[in-house]
Amino acid sequence: MNTYIVLLRGINVSGKNKLPMKDLREMLEKMKFKNVLTYIQSGNILLQSNSSKSEIAQSIHESINTKFGYSIPVIIRTPEEWNRAIDNYPFSLENEKIVAFSFLENGVGLEEIEVKGINDDQYKIVNDVVYLYCPSGFGKTKLTNNIIEKKLEVAATTRNLKTTLKMLELSKEVN
Repeated sequence: MNTYIVLLRGINVSGKNKLPMKDLREMLEKMKFKNVLTYIQSGNILLQSNSSKSEIAQSIHESINTKFGYSIPVIIRTPEEWNRAIDNYPFSLENEKIVAFSFLENGVGLEEIEVKGINDDQYKIVNDVVYLYCPSGFGKTKLTNNIIEKKLEVAATTRNLKTTLKMLELSKEVN
């Protein structure tokens, strides 16, 4: 069985797309995924399956749409891909409050996008990850999921450093 880190985009945000983790875990277990774990309320899942990433993403997307009525992107990485994303972070990791990773549904060929007013905030696009370094804070940055998705024309979901590291740690416990 392969271990996967599964990210759901846009659930339990500002009272929208409410999806209790207990209900999500039950749904995933009924779908025959093994060792299902969730972390916090923002759609971070670990599971094991013999299926491919694309098969898992499609089946979870369809099941959430059917059961909860939400059509949300499902982004999946292996622990190796996740670890590589962390290792390749190009900016300082010293202040975890200004470090984040936008995981993209697919790789993109672009290395730059035009975003006005980012001030001291920085980003770097590497295939299927946008690395974010936002000294202005994530509440003020112009480098949002919506902007990234619009400019790159691909689904994206962002996780801060703490969550990203925790998901890697949990993936090691599942294996």
